[in-house]
Amino acid sequence: MGRADPEEGHLPAPVKPPDGGWGWIVLLGCFVITGFSYAFPKAVSVYFKELMKDFHVGYSDTAWISSIMLAMLYGTGPVCSIMVNQFGCRPVMLIGGLLASSGMILASFTTNIIELYLTAGVLTGLGMALNFQPSLIMLGTYFDKRRPLANGLAAAGSPVFLSSLSPLGQVLLEKFGWRGGFLIMGGLLLNCCTCGAVMRPLDAGMKRKMGKAQDKYEAKEMLPIGGKSEEGIITSDGTKKAKKAKKKPKKGKKLLDFSIFSNRGFIIYTISKFILVLGLFVPPILLVNYAKDTGVPDTEAAFLLSIIGFIDIFARPACGMVAGLKWVRPHVSYLFSFAMLFNGLTDICSARASNYTGLVIFCVFFGISYGMVGALQFEVLMAIVGSQKFSSAIGLVLLIEAFAVLIGPPSAGRLVDALKNYEVIFYLAGSEVVLSAVFLAVATYCCLNRGKKKEPPPEKNPPGGGSDTEEAESDVQEAEEHSSDNHQPTHTTDNAVVAASEEANHVAEEQSGEGGGCPEGDGEVLARDGCNADQTVERDSF
Repeated sequence: MGRADPEEGHLPAPVKPPDGGWGWIVLLGCFVITGFSYAFPKAVSVYFKELMKDFHVGYSDTAWISSIMLAMLYGTGPVCSIMVNQFGCRPVMLIGGLLASSGMILASFTTNIIELYLTAGVLTGLGMALNFQPSLIMLGTYFDKRRPLANGLAAAGSPVFLSSLSPLGQVLLEKFGWRGGFLIMGGLLLNCCTCGAVMRPLDAGMKRKMGKAQDKYEAKEMLPIGGKSEEGIITSDGTKKAKKAKKKPKKGKKLLDFSIFSNRGFIIYTISKFILVLGLFVPPILLVNYAKDTGVPDTEAAFLLSIIGFIDIFARPACGMVAGLKWVRPHVSYLFSFAMLFNGLTDICSARASNYTGLVIFCVFFGISYGMVGALQFEVLMAIVGSQKFSSAIGLVLLIEAFAVLIGPPSAGRLVDALKNYEVIFYLAGSEVVLSAVFLAVATYCCLNRGKKKEPPPEKNPPGGGSDTEEAESDVQEAEEHSSDNHQPTHTTDNAVVAASEEANHVAEEQSGEGGGCPEGDGEVLARDGCNADQTVERDSF
């Protein structure tokens, strides 16, 4: 995945995704990686009170640990894309697992908050980023027809790990303290290396599938009169003319493909995703404090997040199954718009909830809509840009989202401090999510669907429903045709040699019949020509 072909100098043709087999193991690894990437920054908050006591800092100082992790996860997207395109997914994930684990292990020996920022924040965040993005890329290469379901199952790792890592962190804190908890958490992150080891690239499968064409092509190259650089043509005069074949110029390998910005679908998706992230994470962050301000006890307020997580576990795979239906998948971008609209309206309608029952109802609907958004966000991106450009696309999208993450929640917190009113914040966050949904739906319909109606393209798939399987099959067919074309000059050369030798032998027979002798040198030339012709005929028939 992402490696350059040594002979041609460009990325290999896409391989037909197996939609199963080893892909289920890849899906399991992606499930674990997604769980660690999204749940770990939130689970670390269990240790914040102990860190505040030991380092004599405030809550906002310790909260920067989670913020730095998320900033590294989103902001290092282009760096991950470059590394994946240069070295492949598996090596990058192995390095990421080691960095994530070493960051938490080193954090257990820190003596001040700045060292925690550099170890648990930067190192661990960078390590999880180097695991998260390649795992999604590998998932897109192994699944095509079942890709919506695979994305939904992989996205379910986030709520599953969030509901398990937080209680585990509390147990480790009580038995071993925060230093022992960090050390054990670092050991758990070594499982990211295991997940990276199972990310087997499909390059080997591509070579096996095209083995016959390659073997025939290499056999012709080994003939003395055929080859890539020159073709020998022997005339009746015994001379040999060399015809040099044209060499294809090598294409430079792109570490980060900026040509995706010429894709209108990608531009529309990026803008809508930026607006979405501004308000998507605000309600779950402020929910507990909002419930406490309305008079809900602390334990019951904390249980609201558990409700969201529990609903989210089932909402993501279910939405993936729905998105994989034949009549839904071509319009998956509109389903994504509906999910965002559902989430935004949930925020707006819950702004005036004043009792615990109303907040529970909000959590149920928010969990459903939040799970739908999480299951569809990367599926829509894969459908827009394709699996070959997905590595560059997701890196650039995550970088743009990083700015929205740094703007949205902090701005909401400042507004709460200034207005002392959560109702306005929920209205504002919901309006941003609704705006992103409306923009995506309208722009997709006006800019993409109408454009395709005016210009009838050869592609049959509508926007958001492209299939990488058909592209892979066409590329394999082109490769076989290319190899057969390369054989054709060799056959032509063989026919020319045979014709020349037969003509020469015919002249020799006429001369011997008339009693005329031939020069000694000419006889040697004819003998050599006849031998080459026989060998050529035998090799060609063989």
